[in-house]
Amino acid sequence: MLPGIKRVAPFEWEVPIGTVPGMRVPGRFFLSDELAKTLEEGAVQQLANVATMPGIVKNSLAMPDIHWGYGFPIGGVAAFSIEEGVISPGGVGFDINCGVRILTTPLHEKDIVKKRELIERLFNAVPTGVGAKSTMRLSPKELEGMLIRGAKWAVDQGFGMESDLVHCEEQGAMAGADPSAVSAKARQRGMPQSGTLGAGNHFLEIQTVREIFQEGAAGAYGLFPGQICIMIHCGSRGLGHQVCTEHLKVLEGATKKYGIVLPDRQLACAPITSSEGRAYFGAMAASSNYAWANRQVIMHMVRKVFSGMFDIQYEEMNLVYDVAHNVAKREEHVVDGRQMKLCVHRKGATRAFGPGCADLPREYAPWGQPVIIPGSMGTSSYLLHGTNEAMVRTFGSTCHGSGRIMSRTKAKKALSGREVRESLAAEGIIIRAPHDGAIADEAPEVYKPSDEVVRIVDSAGISRLVARFVPLGVIKG
Repeated sequence: MLPGIKRVAPFEWEVPIGTVPGMRVPGRFFLSDELAKTLEEGAVQQLANVATMPGIVKNSLAMPDIHWGYGFPIGGVAAFSIEEGVISPGGVGFDINCGVRILTTPLHEKDIVKKRELIERLFNAVPTGVGAKSTMRLSPKELEGMLIRGAKWAVDQGFGMESDLVHCEEQGAMAGADPSAVSAKARQRGMPQSGTLGAGNHFLEIQTVREIFQEGAAGAYGLFPGQICIMIHCGSRGLGHQVCTEHLKVLEGATKKYGIVLPDRQLACAPITSSEGRAYFGAMAASSNYAWANRQVIMHMVRKVFSGMFDIQYEEMNLVYDVAHNVAKREEHVVDGRQMKLCVHRKGATRAFGPGCADLPREYAPWGQPVIIPGSMGTSSYLLHGTNEAMVRTFGSTCHGSGRIMSRTKAKKALSGREVRESLAAEGIIIRAPHDGAIADEAPEVYKPSDEVVRIVDSAGISRLVARFVPLGVIKG
């Protein structure tokens, strides 16, 4: 670790002001002694760098899945005053609104007697892999609908149910989307990719509920032991990547224009209220809406496969929740006793609002927002709920996954996709991917152990364990 870092709580550490010249606030990160062994000095440096940015309030934060990223560390959270602060693509990421949703079924694990056939049907139904193209043929007007209305657009086209929308963060559509800030090239990339899974760490996973930690919350979320659930993880595909790439260039110029001094050019930013800042926010919100629509369409395809293969109805498969983990959002939080309007960046971090949050389904309000923390093919995934403690300490945020400890390049050199697939098959987990090369760099051993990551956030009180899921079959991009 960098010199001067001190432990301030059993699972919380502080990077003091002065670690990097120009820091305006301390850095804070959540980690256990065990995972501290995996901590990259570069990621802590990035956490400190973020603390130098204009208008940042309280702390620069990182969750226990912290690892090195572009500008901000992955697992990073930072909130900026609307009046004095900045907005930065480095605090959102290239895959805008990469997020995850979990869908329940009335099926029990014993009902999945043709698991390989099920995985194959899902693989054929959901286009997967680099450059995967949808069977949908969007018109420019329809794409515009996705950018503005998100999951609501998809539901209106027959891809789901109205009840799905209240089970999405922001009801599946961010306000403030500005399609005019999305270039023709970004639109061109997005047109053929709606309803596709993509590649990298994106997945569609068949899971079973193996353990319940809180029966009340689990009941409210519609979970029972042995239940079959489906988790979908993907984002805004090529459209979001293009939006980030293009606006980064604009904001690099804006950084100089507004005289903002930064320790790392990857933190390129602009005042939130500037024309450049407003344009990026509008394009990012539109990309986020595209991502929510994308996951909605994929979920529709999953429901169709399950209802066609099993004796269950489409309407019996309920969306528990959909939450983003690469986004910047306008929110109000109490900072040092004062209510403030903020732009909260979460990059590889998940919103974890506590009980009584205004936009939650009524039945979830006593428990707080569902929080989804996936594993990595062969490891457990978890459902948690947000807490009031998170509202006070982390702007209502927690981790989004396990966090990498091995780069994709190293993983491909060290591991064989075929061996990983065969090893998981021996454990009863079927992996389906476009090719074995897509498996090696997402092997379970390239990530921190998910059970230790969720132990930290649960012990720290920023989200609480509800249920544990184990994988039965995984479709990888």
